[in-house]
Amino acid sequence: MRTPVVAGNWKMNKTAAEAAAFVDEVSPLIVGSSGREVIIAPTFPALAATVAAARGSNIRVSAQNLHWEASGAYTGEVSAGMLVEIGCTHVIIGHSERRQYFGENDGTVHLKTLAALDAGLTPIVCVGETLEQREAGNTEAVLTEQFTAGVGALQPEQFAELILAYEPVWAIGTGRTATPEIAEAAHREIRALAAECFGETTAGNVRILYGGSVKPSNFTGLLGCPNIDGGLVGGASLDPQSFAALVRA
Repeated sequence: MRTPVVAGNWKMNKTAAEAAAFVDEVSPLIVGSSGREVIIAPTFPALAATVAAARGSNIRVSAQNLHWEASGAYTGEVSAGMLVEIGCTHVIIGHSERRQYFGENDGTVHLKTLAALDAGLTPIVCVGETLEQREAGNTEAVLTEQFTAGVGALQPEQFAELILAYEPVWAIGTGRTATPEIAEAAHREIRALAAECFGETTAGNVRILYGGSVKPSNFTGLLGCPNIDGGLVGGASLDPQSFAALVRA
């Protein structure tokens, strides 16, 4: 059985004080929610406060990005070792906003994934197509390219340590959610790619999250799909009541 994951990506929201207050409020709301992995990804300045507030709870803390080098002249960047020292357990890699605004590509996704794994972090590696690519019928080709170049060259034991996230770019922050059927088809394709590279057993064990305007009202339907193992949630993860409802789902 694959343990479901609910990961909240806060993007550029919440100060350190607000992050700590969120954890204090949401923790008692999900205290009885066993059998799932709960992750929050705050901004870099709020990581330490979130880790401190989450201590003793079942909430794990993820960073939203990292650099692939351990140190060096990379102004504004943060290394995997620095994240581990703070207390992070996960890191998001290759989010569509990183690709769109900051030049992230499949090559950097690969390098960052290796750096995270070497440091003991669990990478949450994102793949997904734009609206133009979907309308052109290129979804499968895009997913194949991103998967192959980003994580396809890993060793099987490395791949087994990560989490994948399918995020249709056209559904992120737009209110447009992929139907369970559309999402399941993409997740099934990603799992098939994993089977080609790493074998059926490894592919059957990897968790694949859905990300794209996830909210409590549509999450249960998505979770009913056999290849969807949870959500990488944006806006709906910023409110404690909403996030708790997603965890309880």
